[in-house]
Amino acid sequence: MNGAHAIIETLLKQGCDVTFGYPGGAVIPLFDAYLDYKGKIRNILVRHEQCAAHAAEGYAKASGKVGVCIATSGPGATNLVTGIMDAYMDNIPIVALGGQVPTKLIGNDAFQESDMMGITIPITKHNFQARSADDLAPMIMKSFMLAGQGRPGPVYIDLPKDTQIHQVTKPFPKEVKIEGFCPTFKPNNHQLKKAVAAIAESKKPLFLIGGGAVLADADKEFAELSKITKIPVTTTLQGKGIFDEDNDLSLGIVGMHGRKCANYATINTDLLISIGCRFSDRITGSLESYMKNVTVIHADVDPAEIGKNVHVDIPIVGDAREIIQGLVDAIKSVKLPDWSSWRDEIHKMRDACESCTWCLDKKKIHPRMIIEAMNKIIKKDDIVVTGVGQHQMFAMHYLKRYKPRTFISSGGAGTMGFGFPAAIGAKVAKPEKEVFLIDGDGSFQMTLQELGTVAEAGIKVIIMIFNNSYLGMVRQWLEIYHDKRYSQVHLGKGPDFVKIAEAYGLKGINVSDPAKIDSAIKEAIKSDVTTLINFKMEEESNVLPMLPPGGHVKDAFGGCMKIPGQFI
Repeated sequence: MNGAHAIIETLLKQGCDVTFGYPGGAVIPLFDAYLDYKGKIRNILVRHEQCAAHAAEGYAKASGKVGVCIATSGPGATNLVTGIMDAYMDNIPIVALGGQVPTKLIGNDAFQESDMMGITIPITKHNFQARSADDLAPMIMKSFMLAGQGRPGPVYIDLPKDTQIHQVTKPFPKEVKIEGFCPTFKPNNHQLKKAVAAIAESKKPLFLIGGGAVLADADKEFAELSKITKIPVTTTLQGKGIFDEDNDLSLGIVGMHGRKCANYATINTDLLISIGCRFSDRITGSLESYMKNVTVIHADVDPAEIGKNVHVDIPIVGDAREIIQGLVDAIKSVKLPDWSSWRDEIHKMRDACESCTWCLDKKKIHPRMIIEAMNKIIKKDDIVVTGVGQHQMFAMHYLKRYKPRTFISSGGAGTMGFGFPAAIGAKVAKPEKEVFLIDGDGSFQMTLQELGTVAEAGIKVIIMIFNNSYLGMVRQWLEIYHDKRYSQVHLGKGPDFVKIAEAYGLKGINVSDPAKIDSAIKEAIKSDVTTLINFKMEEESNVLPMLPPGGHVKDAFGGCMKIPGQFI
C-alpha cells in the first residue's frame, strides 16, 4: 500500500473512525484513500480548517478519545494553529495532520509551504515530520500515545506529499515505545498518607477540582471520596460537571466570575485539596495573596504544574483517578472531624447566592433567564458547549451540570469561534445526545460558515445566540474599568441569523419576549435539523460578581444584592 492508505489503516487501528478535515493539493492522496474505506472511516468536511481543529477538540472532550483533524499545506495547516493552541491550553488530546510540499522542496519556499514544525513547537506536546512512507504508521501510533497518555494534549504530524504517494516497504509495528516518555500514573503512597493526615487535622477543608479529573474520568471515584469526607466542593471552568451541582456539597465554580460562595470558601479554608487544576490567573487573582497561610495539597499528573503558580505543602504526582482512589482507600481507616459548622457557614452564603432573582423579573430577556430555562428543560446527559465571552460566563455561573463531559468550553485560550465547531464534534462523538451551543453574536459570526457543514452532513445542533449587539465581555470591562469609554465593541446592526440558517436549509427562531424562551427551546429539541434560536436581549447586562484582574479574590464585587460585600 502507499503512504496514504497506511495513514488510514493506522488511524483505524487506533480506534479512529471519524476525522474532521478540509482538502488541498498536498493532501489529495490522503483524501483519495478515503474512497477505499467507505463504511470504516469518514471525514466530516468542514468549511474552514480552524473549525476542523475545534471540532476534533469537541469530539475529544465529549468522547474521551483522541480527535483527529486534517488540512493541506501552507495556509491550510496554519489555519489549524488556533485550534491546536486551544487544545494545548486545555489539555485536549488531538492529532493534527497537515499536508506539506514534497520532501525535496522543503526549505525552498515552494508553493504553499510553511514551516509547521517551527510554528507548532510551542503549542504541541510533540511534532513529527514524515520523510518516507515507512515513517507514517509508527508516527501516528506514537502521536496517539503522546496525545492521550499522561497530561493530554495536541500532537502535529507534517505529511510531505510524496510520503503519501510512495509505497510502504516495512511492516507496521505491533507497538511503539517513546524514549523518555514515561508519565507517572500511580501516586506515591507516602504522599497520600500525608494528605490524609492533613485532611484529618484540618478545620475547614475544601476541594478544588479541575479539568484533569474530567480527563481522567474520575467522577465515580470522586463521588465516593466526597460521600466519605463530606467536604465542600468547588471546581474550575474545565472541571464543571465532574461533581453533581445539585449535590448539597457543591459550591460551583471559583475565580474571576465564580460564585461568591465558592470564592468565599477559598478565602476561609485552612486546607485546599486541589486535583487536576493548574491555578491559572483567572482562578487565583493576585498570586501574592492567594492561599496565604493555607495548607495546599496539589495533585496533578504533570509534575511541572505543581508549585508553578501557588505554594504547595503536599505535592502528589499521578493520574487523577488513581490519586482519588488512593485517597478513598487511605481515608477509610482514619477518623475524620465533624465539619458540620464549616458546611453550615458555607451553605448560608450559597443559599443567599441562589435566592437572588432580581434579574429574572425584567421585560427584556436577561441572559440568566435563558440559562434558568435550560436548567428546567434539558436532560442531565445532554451536552452544552459554549463560545467565549459574557454568554460563556453566564453559562458557567448559572447552568447546572451533573455529569462529566457534558459542559465543553474554551478555557485557557478563550477562543472566540470555538463553540460551534466544537459542538459539531461533540454531536459526532455522541449522536444519541442533544447538543446545545450557547454562543454570542460576536463569537458565532467567527465560524458561522459551519452551518454548511451541519446541513450537508446531517448533524443536528441546537444553536442559542445571546444577541446583545456587543462584544459583551469586552464591553463590560470598558464599562467597569474604563469609565464606559466604548471603543470598537458595538457590533451595531448584525445579520439576520434566522435568515442565514434558513439559507442553508436549516431552521431559525427569533425570540425577544421572555415568555417565549421555554417554547423556543422545546421547539428546537423537537426539530430534526439544526435549529438556531436568536435571543434578542438586553444590550448592557453584566455577568457578576467579577474579580478585578490581579486583585484579591475578596475584592470580587457585584452579584447578589443580599450578600454582604465583605468576605471576611
